[in-house]
Amino acid sequence: MSTALPPQPLVRRVPPGAWTALVWCAGTLFTLLTTFRLPGETQPAQWPAAQLYRWDGLTLLVLATVLAVRGSHLLLRAPRAALALIILAAIAETCTLGVGELPMAQYLTVVVALYFVAAQHPRRVALTALAMAVGTLVVYLAVRLLRGWSVGMSAELAVALVTVIAWLLGNSAHQARVHAERLGAEHAARAVTAERLRIAREMHDTVAHSIGIIALQAGAASRVATTRPEAALAAMRAVENEGRETLAGLRRMLVALRAADEGEPPEKAVPAGLEDVDRLAATTTAAGVRVEVRRLGERRQLPPDVDLSAFRIVQESVTNVVRHAGTPRCRVTLRYGDDELALEITDEGRGRGGGTDTGFGLAGMRERVALLHGEFTAAPRPEGGFRVAARLPLPVAAR
Repeated sequence: MSTALPPQPLVRRVPPGAWTALVWCAGTLFTLLTTFRLPGETQPAQWPAAQLYRWDGLTLLVLATVLAVRGSHLLLRAPRAALALIILAAIAETCTLGVGELPMAQYLTVVVALYFVAAQHPRRVALTALAMAVGTLVVYLAVRLLRGWSVGMSAELAVALVTVIAWLLGNSAHQARVHAERLGAEHAARAVTAERLRIAREMHDTVAHSIGIIALQAGAASRVATTRPEAALAAMRAVENEGRETLAGLRRMLVALRAADEGEPPEKAVPAGLEDVDRLAATTTAAGVRVEVRRLGERRQLPPDVDLSAFRIVQESVTNVVRHAGTPRCRVTLRYGDDELALEITDEGRGRGGGTDTGFGLAGMRERVALLHGEFTAAPRPEGGFRVAARLPLPVAAR
């Protein structure tokens, strides 16, 4: 039974530039609204400046809006240049109001842009943006004081406080994202190591079984070497085949596996191999997702490491279909070639496969195929759905 994924928060679905442009429009409309006497007021919150009714004031307002929209468009690519344009827009619009400070309604776009710069860019860029935003407020008041004009010091201090708080929130969001990315990378590395160790444990029983057979065959050959040379020769041929196959499996494992100091989790019971695909299909079908299994080519016994890895790839792919694809069916194709085993698992779901989770399932499948020197692909299908495919080369003894 598949689980529907919740939609992303609105703040992530809408790009930062769109947010800043929207805040600019809202602030401008709010400023125009305050020039009217609203219900419950004896007079408007502020009287409109004469520039609002003249062509030069309206022209300056349009120019400020163009600067703000352009700055919003550049916010992700050139954050400092974008913030400079938005600050200029706030100053230009304030000039049409005849007030003694940069009001909150005009500077709110700068505050929002500063948050996104601090949240999505390195610390050096974020600190420069903070200096630009706060420095503009200081310079604006200093110029008015030097000219002997009145200033709204209390209102400007409130704007500065909100600006600093927005930067702190954005910087905290940036640090949280960096920390989460580092944890994710470390978790992925540990998952790959654990997968390799699990493969090594699964190979243990196979190798021990092969060595036991070699020992028995060699002992039997030594006992009948003088009395029954034909039987001894057959036993030694069996030893040779078993030894070559075991050595090939060991070589593939030892090339990729590395030592790990961490304690191993409890052993898990593992299925025998591709013979259990039908049981897996029946169980998954009973759970609500129909699995169609197709076998092409001549079925034959495969080396234990290839057989087990092939089953694990099928199992993980079908599990991803159940968990993430949102489709009632999928198809598993097993193609037995002369020198390779080809696997293909397809569905007609949402086309995201294992990409909606942590990605460790796909990483484990890719690791298994790499250890067997095969080829692995996992990607959405052009016609819809998801496709997992693997090619596992077969040792000479199994061809």
